[in-house]
Amino acid sequence: MEIPVIRNVLEANGKLAASLKDQFAKHGILALNLISSPGAGKTSLLERTLTDLASEFRMAVIEGDLQTDNDARRVAATGAKAVQINTDGGCHLDSNLVMEALGAFDLNEIDILFIENVGNLVCPVEFDCGEDAKIALLSVTEGDDKPEKYPLLFNRASAMVLNKIDLLPYVDFDVEVAARHARHLNADLALFEVSCRTGEGLEKWYSWLRQAAKAKKGA
Repeated sequence: MEIPVIRNVLEANGKLAASLKDQFAKHGILALNLISSPGAGKTSLLERTLTDLASEFRMAVIEGDLQTDNDARRVAATGAKAVQINTDGGCHLDSNLVMEALGAFDLNEIDILFIENVGNLVCPVEFDCGEDAKIALLSVTEGDDKPEKYPLLFNRASAMVLNKIDLLPYVDFDVEVAARHARHLNADLALFEVSCRTGEGLEKWYSWLRQAAKAKKGA
């Protein structure tokens, strides 16, 4: 009995996700779903991105978390509009929650919408939130076999951001191994090696965002 229930939930989510995609397309909004383990640096990446690209894009963030509004407050401190969703134990955001959060925004005033999902490498991948792309975030303080162990995310992601590269001298993490595993699952995966603390590598990530946002406006 469990399989039909799961299928029905995903089908219902998919219908709402299609409506979200239509709204984002209508307004030319690039919507990105950031997925990672807890502590990989999603919020740090957003803080740097929102600050550094503030003069180029109108950006907003939907923050998903189990409890607290800590991340939303950090994001809002950059000047970007942020809405917090507390899932109260839920392991992912879904299209219904994103749809509700959109009511807090004027979609005519957004170029890029970031959806910071709950820290989890499994459940968030299954639920389409209407995004144009999933972004897999991995840090060097995790295992370089994460793409191999959690293949669905890296298979479905359009880009992988490898964060905390400033710590590479102090951890046992092989960048080439992680990249090989990820690209075995997805040959088209864009890969960015960055440090949100030092700023190293972020310009390549920003260039990717500029190209994706331009393509969405021209769609």
